[in-house]
Amino acid sequence: MSPSYDSSPPYPYGPGDQTPSYATYPWQPAAPPEPPTPPRHRTPDHPPLGHHSDLRILRTAYRWQRRVATLTALGYFTLFLILSAVAPGFMSSSVTDGLPAGLLLALLQLPVTWLAIWLYEHTARRHVDPLADRIRKEAAVDAKREAGKRGTER
Repeated sequence: MSPSYDSSPPYPYGPGDQTPSYATYPWQPAAPPEPPTPPRHRTPDHPPLGHHSDLRILRTAYRWQRRVATLTALGYFTLFLILSAVAPGFMSSSVTDGLPAGLLLALLQLPVTWLAIWLYEHTARRHVDPLADRIRKEAAVDAKREAGKRGTER
């Protein structure tokens, strides 16, 4: 038997290496080295807006605003349902001639809903909107500052 001839070049790299140091085909030029990759994240001069303490305060104020309005409307409706199930005697008792307490409480649901809407608007005007306006103004100032820095770098 004649020995077999292997025309492939010897592999000078070990098992951990991924690419050989030569081209795949002899007529191909060697691949140019890859340029160094720039860093992925640039560290900003100031903390990002998402981690700003004013945004945390705004989220907290908005959360309280939603809770107050929701608990006002749903709390009253839940109280009405519980009274209807647990205290049918009270709900059927007469408040005035021909007006049972259950019907009066049912009719009061609409004003309570209006109260919840008013509370939502009131807390928005007094607490949430001023915080949002202040954050919006600070973001505009930061954007102008960044645009000014980019203009001087060119």
